Amino acid sequence: MKQKTLTSLVRRLPWAGAKPAAALLLAAAFVFSPMQGVDPALAQGAAGAAPKLGPSGLPLPRFVSLKAARVNVRVGPGQDYRIAWVFTRSGLPVEVVQEFDNWRRIRDSDGTEGWVFHSLLAMKRTAVVAPWQKGDPLPIRSGPDDTAAITAYLEPKVVAKVSECEGGWCQLSDNRFKGWIRQDRLWGVYPDESFD
Repeated sequence: MKQKTLTSLVRRLPWAGAKPAAALLLAAAFVFSPMQGVDPALAQGAAGAAPKLGPSGLPLPRFVSLKAARVNVRVGPGQDYRIAWVFTRSGLPVEVVQEFDNWRRIRDSDGTEGWVFHSLLAMKRTAVVAPWQKGDPLPIRSGPDDTAAITAYLEPKVVAKVSECEGGWCQLSDNRFKGWIRQDRLWGVYPDESFD
């Protein structure tokens, strides 16, 4: 795959008509600004902020999941951009933070960002259990209450389907377990977000 120089990237971007120095700075900020080193617990976006709508008509930011078992993540919005890394598991939650044509800039639970083609994403909601935590498993319960019976213990970084969230609790399920967990122990749902 042929490497693109920053100058050739500038010619392809919407601001290509700007003065070369300004366009080069904007292109560098647009393409090369991953969130490396960000605390994953804070990488969930602007909690509580009213979402703006992207060109697709869907809110930004928003959580979705990976549809395909193999997803190439690129450094820019197009197939001419190099592949930065590859996801090899479907169902992982990602946050869409930007849209450009049919490409979506996504952020993973580590805070790393890159571009994927829109058809590789699904609206199915999933979450990662406490990806920022190491150590003891976390309980999931039969109902959205600290006194409800424990149905299972989940290790940090387990991925599960989220069927609903209400009152600070979310219901997780998988073919091996089903139960409720406190919403602040998940990456893939916003604080105080409610849905069913």
